[in-house]
Amino acid sequence: MSAQTTRTAGAFRTAVVPAAGLGTRFLPTTKAVPKELLPVVDTPGIELVAAEAAQAGAERLLIVTSPGKDSVAAYFREDGDLVKTLEERGKGELAERVRRAPGLLEVESVYQHEPKGLGHAVAQAGPALADDEQAVAVLLPDDLVLPTGVLATMAAVRAEYGGSVLCAVDVPREEISAYGVFEVSETGDDDVKRVHGMVEKPSADEAPSTFAAAGRYLLDRAVFDALDRITPGAGGELQLTDAVALMISEGHPVHVVVHRGGRHDLGNPAGYVRAYVDFMLLHPEYGASLRGWLTDRLKD
Repeated sequence: MSAQTTRTAGAFRTAVVPAAGLGTRFLPTTKAVPKELLPVVDTPGIELVAAEAAQAGAERLLIVTSPGKDSVAAYFREDGDLVKTLEERGKGELAERVRRAPGLLEVESVYQHEPKGLGHAVAQAGPALADDEQAVAVLLPDDLVLPTGVLATMAAVRAEYGGSVLCAVDVPREEISAYGVFEVSETGDDDVKRVHGMVEKPSADEAPSTFAAAGRYLLDRAVFDALDRITPGAGGELQLTDAVALMISEGHPVHVVVHRGGRHDLGNPAGYVRAYVDFMLLHPEYGASLRGWLTDRLKD
């Protein structure tokens, strides 16, 4: 390792959230309401992801958005009038919840004017980084990785091994064809693997492992050079996985942290409902009532 300290070597200040998509699976709702602002009980998914980034040490959230979706960043702006009104009405707890998102971290936007893939979206963040930022986190807002904390583990792995670190979940082989799957070797830690390649949606018998990508990336700044050099794939899109594959081929170390907890996919209605129900069941006011209703409903 270089003269960097362990903390500095793994650390990041900016978390990038790609949020420029059309949310087609939630149309027609997403004509007016960005998918990232759909509530999980009473908190939008984008706030849950921002809180995760802040917990891991991020100081800035960089939202990659598209024209017409400015409300995603606007959600993080302070609303002093609303807070004052709530406090005057004796709703102090609700006022604190309204303050929560603006107080998490600094929020800025960059624009992806054409839908050219995840790699293209991440590339838009490159010019917004400070010269001394050597790593950047990328969090896909559709993915809730629970419990939170995997980004901090990923930073520790980067501090030890250098390079870039991704998050993986161990998926049953019969379900693996729905995922991007890592080709890995062991490191001596069951929850940390060295990555040698990645295959998109392989058949169960051809998958190189059962470790699938889970929407969290801690990328060395070298990724932006790689994104400049890859060519568009299917649909004319630039894929982040192709940039990672290029870095691997050039000797850049890439590892995955295997997350053993839960995960929800907010990107489709079925996954969104599961997340909503899961969070609602834990709600101190509504959880018990919902549990009772579900128990009775499922008897039918």
